[in-house]
Amino acid sequence: MNQKELIVQHHKRSVVAAILWPILLVLLLWVVYWIEIKFRFNFTSFGVYPRKVKGLIGVLASPFIHSGIDHLYKNSIPLLVLTASLFYFYKDIAWKALLYGLLFSGLLTWIIGRSSYHIGASGMVYFLASFLFFKGVRSKNFRLIALSLIVVFLYGSLVWGTMPGKPGISWEGHLSGFIIGLVFSFILKSTHFSSLPSIQKPKPHSEKEDEFLRQFDEHGNFSPKEPDVENSIDYTQDTTAGDQDGVTYKQNPNS
Repeated sequence: MNQKELIVQHHKRSVVAAILWPILLVLLLWVVYWIEIKFRFNFTSFGVYPRKVKGLIGVLASPFIHSGIDHLYKNSIPLLVLTASLFYFYKDIAWKALLYGLLFSGLLTWIIGRSSYHIGASGMVYFLASFLFFKGVRSKNFRLIALSLIVVFLYGSLVWGTMPGKPGISWEGHLSGFIIGLVFSFILKSTHFSSLPSIQKPKPHSEKEDEFLRQFDEHGNFSPKEPDVENSIDYTQDTTAGDQDGVTYKQNPNS
């Protein structure tokens, strides 16, 4: 399999993962909310409740629980975009990153949060934005650096959500996700793009190979070169002629 085929195959696998899994994850959030509304359940008590043993269940459950349709909608779009980026650019560690982000963001919220129920997938949104940004800027890979810049452009304002603000907003969950994303950008290693072969670009002609540049000397002055001896035709004078008008030239048979 040549380099082009490897790149195409790599791209196809990444695209499938980047479309399928983010859609299923976000769909799961909507299914949970639909069940809550349809059967008149209230899942808020399954959120993270800091420093209470019963609140530990929220470490796993809270990202799937939302207070209303507006809360769910605001988390769904960035979660879809960021998880798609994660599965496309870091496919080999995507599930590991999501699992660690879920567990440790929830645990840190449980440690530092206010005595209240913390629900919603916003902690995971902050984790993903932080992870993708810091992972990209450290990668020295132009694709991943470009991804970092896109994340900053789209979601750079999220940083304000890590500070105390509006009542009812879990800034502790946001801050936890941001910190855990930063930490795991150093811990988790990905070879998804570093193992991808690059297409070899044609090498530029050197000055010695370029006929035009050969007409200039090392100081940049135009200095036409004599034709190569091997390409020139060798003529000799026939000295048997008696006068100048009778001088003839013949080609050297060895030339």
